[in-house]
Amino acid sequence: MQLTIECSDGKYSPKLQFFVFISTILHHKLTRTFPWNIKFNMAGNFWLSSHFQQWLFDRQDLIRERQEDYQVLTEEEYQKVMIFFANVMQAIGEPLKMKQQVIATATIYFKRFYIRNSLSSVDPLLMAPTCLFLASKVDEFGVQSNNRFIEVCRNVVKTKFGYAFQQEFQYRMPNIFECEFYLLEMMDCCLIVFHPYRPLVQFCQELGTSLDKKDQHQQDLILQTAWKTINDTLRTDICLLYPPYLVALACMQVACIILGKDFKQWFAELSVDIDKCVEVVKLILNLYDMWKTFDEKKEIPALLAKIPKPKSSPR
Repeated sequence: MQLTIECSDGKYSPKLQFFVFISTILHHKLTRTFPWNIKFNMAGNFWLSSHFQQWLFDRQDLIRERQEDYQVLTEEEYQKVMIFFANVMQAIGEPLKMKQQVIATATIYFKRFYIRNSLSSVDPLLMAPTCLFLASKVDEFGVQSNNRFIEVCRNVVKTKFGYAFQQEFQYRMPNIFECEFYLLEMMDCCLIVFHPYRPLVQFCQELGTSLDKKDQHQQDLILQTAWKTINDTLRTDICLLYPPYLVALACMQVACIILGKDFKQWFAELSVDIDKCVEVVKLILNLYDMWKTFDEKKEIPALLAKIPKPKSSPR
């Protein structure tokens, strides 16, 4: 496997990349005091990133990659399983006081892994906290206490998702470490994820300049509502299909619909593919329609039972 660690300042020699890679595996915290002043962040050009070049797909790609899972689950059932584990990651991240961006990064790692692998290859209940653990380091959230991390996973699974799992959370940190290595290898160490949050803030600021002073509060309402909508999109395949700026604009459109605001002229003046924005809006609205009838506690146990169990068990 060729080791390539994306950094904001470019690419480094294989030896140095290997050192950074091993340091990550051993859970060393990379800070500005690091000898070479390396840091992982979201600065850089999205169009030159691995996110754009390797991790955006079209719908047919996703259907083809998921054929093994679609033999036991329908497309809608698969989406419900993804929604469930996104909720699991959210529930684990909150008591650990992880920022929403960290949870969003973890959710995308989770989706990326199961594009290339079936749900039966690695227990999603192990992969979900592993993605959180890796994302917390990549997004510079800080080093997690191993004992605290496992304790929260155990408590969350027991108290909030006991209806879905017959056993308590059985994994320990050695399982997380091993799974993390597997996750890194599968993603070819493409760790940088671009989220729609930053372009959303920029678009809202631009919208604000076109508003009268008496309407400035509308900018904040649209930002807050669109931000929540972005979080909802993590329960869909949108992050795998569209670039972040389009997702941000689509979420602004949804926010305007929810708030009853009409900024069609402002959207029309943007130099973007409006048809693509409409596609994203439709996917978001489809998600909301599904949520109206999705009884998670009733449906998820049966869906998880359909998924073949991984052959290996935690040691």
